[in-house]
Amino acid sequence: MRVAVMGAGGLGGLFGGLMAKAGHDVTFIARGANLAALRERGLILRLPDDEVRLQVPATDSASGIGPVDLVWFCVKTYDADAAAQEIRPLIGNETVVLPIQNGVGTAEMLTSVVGSEHVVGAVNLGGATMVAPGIVEVKAPRREVALGELKGGQSPRLEGLASILAASGIGVHLKDDIQCEIWDKWVVVCVSLGLCALFRQPLAPIFANPESILLAEGVMTEAVNVALARGVNLPPGTVRRWMDYARERIALNPSLAGSMYYDILQGRKLELEAINGAAVRFGREAGVPTPLNFTIYAALQPYLNGSTTG
Repeated sequence: MRVAVMGAGGLGGLFGGLMAKAGHDVTFIARGANLAALRERGLILRLPDDEVRLQVPATDSASGIGPVDLVWFCVKTYDADAAAQEIRPLIGNETVVLPIQNGVGTAEMLTSVVGSEHVVGAVNLGGATMVAPGIVEVKAPRREVALGELKGGQSPRLEGLASILAASGIGVHLKDDIQCEIWDKWVVVCVSLGLCALFRQPLAPIFANPESILLAEGVMTEAVNVALARGVNLPPGTVRRWMDYARERIALNPSLAGSMYYDILQGRKLELEAINGAAVRFGREAGVPTPLNFTIYAALQPYLNGSTTG
């Protein structure tokens, strides 16, 4: 299979690296120091049980690659619009694009650029971090994604793709309602990314304080209400399930925090618009109050484009 990875950070490096390790023809599209590292010494995957070193093709432009079978679209959400235009040369008649992002809205944006027939709904169910240029570290044992047709249901192309990914060491859960999965994860990232960035604290201190626990619960409740108003079939008890899950994860890893926590501490741009900003925008459209998400959104606005004084 010919594969392109747009956004060769943690998740792009993980999924693209696993497919390259399995023998697929994978090209990484990267920038800056990461591109230089990939070209000079290749990709290093630090897995829980192994360290893999791969010599991989890397470029800063999709234009010379030509059409591929699969595009892992793993850029940050603030780069998604520009990156969607960049991947146009990668799209052939049968190309599948998998958007792996935090937040909501990327898949719909991609359909408007490359066509709805090419975009599959996707949710990352594991984790990976680019700890240095060209070096991706994976601490979580899960290397899995949920996939589904954006309009719902299953399809032969998804079943075929799932088999290929599974053979590459990537677990796949095929979902009849992938929109539910996308928005369900968004509910919790409004806290694990947005609230952690606001407090400049990992989840453990937030869940150790009764007042901030109520705040986290309220932020997620607003997000659920927005999703329901948009017709997303989130199950009853979504907030309680995520609260319980967060406590379980904190017990295993007291330093647990979402990527935007690290972004603000290091003065990087924030994926705010697709997370708490989405709650505010979609809430206004649907007439759903989101005062807690608005507070997070407004308070983080000064840091949206990065700041060395985070």
